Amino acid sequence: MTTAALQAVDSLDAKGFAEYFAPDGKITFGNVPPLEGRNAVEAGCAGFFGAIGGMQHDIVNEWVVGTDTIVELAVTYTRKDGRKVSIPVVSIWTVGDGGLIDEYRVFFDLAPVFA
Repeated sequence: MTTAALQAVDSLDAKGFAEYFAPDGKITFGNVPPLEGRNAVEAGCAGFFGAIGGMQHDIVNEWVVGTDTIVELAVTYTRKDGRKVSIPVVSIWTVGDGGLIDEYRVFFDLAPVFA
């Protein structure tokens, strides 16, 4: 699931990424209030994708323990001005009984991307 979900994100496909979530799944970016429900995940991601020119996730490490996945990433963002900025990111998610994401958390500092 990790590679496929990240490919959807790197393609800026908010709908495709949201389809990995349970209907009531949620995603939390840093200290921002969570987006709850597949529609909110899609809308929130689409809004963010519109603020950047692109991105590329490279997996540094991945650990899967039961239904939990922890992924250390190097993410290169392409800004609207064409400049590229790479930052470290950690994503943690839990998959429920239906094989879809119940809860997804992303830890990063986006300040360099928008500086």
